[in-house]
Amino acid sequence: MIVVGYAPGAFGRVCLEQGIVEARLRDTELLVISAVSEVRGRRIADADEIAQVEQRLKASGLRYRLQQPIGATPAEELLAAMDHPDAEMLVIGMRRRTQVGKLLLGSTSQYLLVSCGKPILVVKPSAEHRSAPVADIDDRTDPPQLSGAEVEP
Repeated sequence: MIVVGYAPGAFGRVCLEQGIVEARLRDTELLVISAVSEVRGRRIADADEIAQVEQRLKASGLRYRLQQPIGATPAEELLAAMDHPDAEMLVIGMRRRTQVGKLLLGSTSQYLLVSCGKPILVVKPSAEHRSAPVADIDDRTDPPQLSGAEVEP
């Protein structure tokens, strides 16, 4: 099983697409988790966006599950999913943030990287993912090309 941490917007779209690629490569199912710990201050994936995600998942032809727990800590939800024996890889996005931002706000991505005992694939959206709704992104067979310079340590 490939576990995808889905957040609204471009980061969620690229994670979803890369999760589909990875699930196909491994001939396994996909678990997409869009967890929100607090609605205040964080954008929740609305019903239209979740419907687009569901449409994209159906179009992929993969076995999938989509979960949207509210009030859950996203990192803990993803780690709990990765504890499942069938979980092979976690796909997440990582935003570039300043040192002060990391210090004051913490980082879910950093916490996952340190805490998860299984492989994690960190992806960053391309211009295509930043502008297109989930349902409009072409079904790719090749993963997006990333370089180490795109992820801040």
